[in-house]
This record gives sequence, C-alpha cells and structure tokens, in this order.
Amino acid sequence: MLEKKVFGMISLGCDKNRVDAERLLGLIRERGYAITSDAAEANILIVNTCSFLEAARKEAIETVLDCNACRGGKLEKIVVSGCLPQKFIGELFPALTEGDVFLGCNDADVLFDALERSYKEGRVNAVGQGHEVQTRRVLTTPLHYAYLKIADGCNNHCTYCLIPKIRGRYRSYPVEQLAAEAEGLGDLSELILVAQDTTRYGEDLYGKRSLVTLIRALTALDNIGSVRLLYCYPDAIGDDLIEELATNPKLVKYLDIPLQHSENRVLKLMNRKGSREEYAALLQKLRARVPGIAVRSTFIAGFPTETEEEVHALADFLREQKLENCGFFAYSREPDTPAYKLKGQIPAREKQKRVKMLYRVQREIAAAQSQEKFGTTIDVLCDGVCDDGSCFEGRAYWQAPEVDGKVYFTASHGVQGEMYRVKITDADEYNLFGEAEETES
Repeated sequence: MLEKKVFGMISLGCDKNRVDAERLLGLIRERGYAITSDAAEANILIVNTCSFLEAARKEAIETVLDCNACRGGKLEKIVVSGCLPQKFIGELFPALTEGDVFLGCNDADVLFDALERSYKEGRVNAVGQGHEVQTRRVLTTPLHYAYLKIADGCNNHCTYCLIPKIRGRYRSYPVEQLAAEAEGLGDLSELILVAQDTTRYGEDLYGKRSLVTLIRALTALDNIGSVRLLYCYPDAIGDDLIEELATNPKLVKYLDIPLQHSENRVLKLMNRKGSREEYAALLQKLRARVPGIAVRSTFIAGFPTETEEEVHALADFLREQKLENCGFFAYSREPDTPAYKLKGQIPAREKQKRVKMLYRVQREIAAAQSQEKFGTTIDVLCDGVCDDGSCFEGRAYWQAPEVDGKVYFTASHGVQGEMYRVKITDADEYNLFGEAEETES
C-alpha cells in the first residue's frame, strides 16, 4: 500500500521538536521512501506539532487545514504528530477530520503500520501505541550545525507550563548513546545541546547531575567543532559547569538561562526556584569566572497578579544586568496548569503592553552593546548567503541560531561553516554589519 509513496514534513515549535522530526525523517529514509521539501509533491504529509501555548495549537491546526488544501493534487494522507495529539487527542481526533493518522511524541515506530491501516480503514488514532526510536537523523538545519536533544520531559512543574503533562517526567539519554549520535551527524562547526532543562542532565540516570561529563565526551569528538548550551535552569548551574565554560575551548562561552521574571513574589507563584538576589549573584559569578560570557534569557510578562510596579522592577533588572539577548512573552493561560486557576488574570491588551515595554528596554541595551562593537574585528561563523543575495550572514559566539541576531558581511567568497574575521562597520539593535578580512589563498 505504501510502495513508492513520497513523504513531506512540516515541523512546528521548538528545536527539541525539530530533533523529533529529524528522527522521524530518518526512519522514513531508512525504510527507503523518498522525502520531499515541496508539500505539493508529497503523497503523505506529516505535521509535527507543538502545543505548549494556545498560539502554538492554533498554528498547528491552521497548518493541517492548509495542508488539506493540497488534496486535489498528489496528497493522499495527512499525519498529525507530536505534542498536540499527545496532550489533546481526546478533543483533536473527533474534531480535526482533516487528519488521517494521529501520533504522539514517542510513536514514530508505528507510523507505517498506522498509515497502512488508514489506507484500508480510514482515520487512525495511534497515540500511545508506539515507542521512542533512535535512528540516524535527516538534518533539517544547515549541514554545519545541528541540535542534540540530551533528555526529554521535565520535573520542574512551573505553574504556567504544560510540558510535564505532555512529555512526562525527565528522562536523560545515556552519554554513550548521545556521543554516538553526535558522531553520526557528520562534521559540525557547532553542536547545540537542548532539553527542557539541560542542567539537570543525568540526575535520573546516574543519580547526579552529569552535564559536564557529557560535554567532555562530546567535545572530545573530532567531528565536533564547538558545543553550545541552551535551556540551563539558574538553580542548577553549578561551579563545575562554570569551570568548564571557563576552561574548555570547544564549549561556547554562551548560556541560555530562562529566568522568566526577576521579582520574588512572582517567581514563587511561578514555582521557579530562585530569587532576584540569587539571579544577580549567579550572573556576577559567571561574568567574573568566564570573561566575555554571553547570557540569553526569556521572561514572562503579565503573569496573574503581576503589578505595574513588578513589571517595572523587571525592567530595572534588565537595565542592571544588561543581558546580551532576551525574549519576552505574554503569559498564556493554559488549561490543566495550576496558574490557570489563579485569581488576578491580566487582560490580553495589558499583557501585550508590558511585553512591548520590556522589548523597548532591551532594544536600548542591545543597541548600546552593538555600538561598542564598532570598529572591532570579531570571529563570525558563516551560515551562508543572506536572503537577498547581497552578502553573507553568520553569527558571533553570542548569537545562537534563529533566536539571536546575525552578522551580515561582505567577502570575496563565503563557505558555510567556515570562520571569518569580520571588521564591524555598522549595526542596528541586534544585527552587526561588516567586511571580512581577506586571506591569501
């Protein structure tokens, strides 16, 4: 029934979801099926969904509806996979009739059986019927960098977050398995470690936090040029990790630390482990022990009962700490979370107003930091040609893919994955512009 079918994939949401999608594509290729990046050419389209926020669920459903518009062509089946069916299959399966097969987060191994059933019987709900698989991935990133998901699930139980109820308890993957996976990804300029909480890696598997052990195993691989860390929870950043950042030349001097707020009362309501004073002390320690370290963070504005004084105190925290990169999000009231029941919910318009105010503050900080780089020469990893073809684009060490700014530069030639010395001649709030030093060939 599936002979000679062509598969397509649309993956939504975070980079952890991307890894799941790449594993699914690897399984498809392993079975010998063709994969296309053109949705109009696919017989079977997989929409790998996110359901972390209401906006993500809406995007996922709209994407399935958009895919359904291709039915008059080559499209025969739509597979809805990932977080949305994992958590909401009870409502989703009867309502989203455009989907033919529904799979949860760990059901990749039943994809083909479910499709065979769908061709014979109609719509199939296979959520929870499979198991997580480890296959050679099909990378959807540029070939010089990739993400490595080191764990799944979460034990933190922040009161606004659905992840533990979607992904389950925290589960680390063995060091040997991750090292083998990383080695199989080919020559990479940058390997980016991701999980819901990378800093708690190993607690469940080895009885202690083992992120540094994993980092050393990965940076020892000849095919890995550097390792970058995302999603490091502040309360679990220990002295051993800070020392590794200071001394391991292949570990990028960059940390993504989701702080979510600065004010103690709000942090307690969020069930976040930490305080404004502890966050400030951590940032001070990091900068003292790892000169030049770049810190990215995310913050939630408009959490229930958050006062105007508290959001302005958060703005003051930003001005004091001068983080290199920040993302700000309006609190999303998610069903089946403790914060959903809190009194003092803030109107959507006011939440957006607070987000915009925080972005204004951060733009001023980022612009000042960019101005300081005028006339300097920095190392830039080339990611390829920019969209309009006028120059090359890349990233300095303080810029992670997709979430931070870029460096746009001119050069006589550019090689994806190569490092260039770029003299900075202009800047905006988040992006830098410059000219590459030409080297003798």
